[in-house]
Amino acid sequence: MNAQFKKGVLELIVLESVRHKDMYGYELVEEVSKIVDVNEGTIYPLLKRLTNEHYFETYLRESTEGPPRKYYHLTAAGVLHRDELEKEWKELSEKVGYFLEICEGDSG
Repeated sequence: MNAQFKKGVLELIVLESVRHKDMYGYELVEEVSKIVDVNEGTIYPLLKRLTNEHYFETYLRESTEGPPRKYYHLTAAGVLHRDELEKEWKELSEKVGYFLEICEGDSG
């Protein structure tokens, strides 16, 4: 996938993933990787920024497999931000799709 396309939609995918259930960082990497190819070096800075912007709250939970894990929980502000990103994504997708259809019709 084009890196710029991925960068543009990654925030929405992360917010949507955490909207369904609180997740820890590596769990999020695995979840997001089902949609777009990402690694920890991409996700963790995004999580830090979204937390600093108050879209996520974090808490620690004990793990049976090592040290406690930091979980991310979507705040009310995060839900509103996610909803706005989804609206923008749908509008853009529709406009691009319509544009491509028109161009296809012109070339035939």
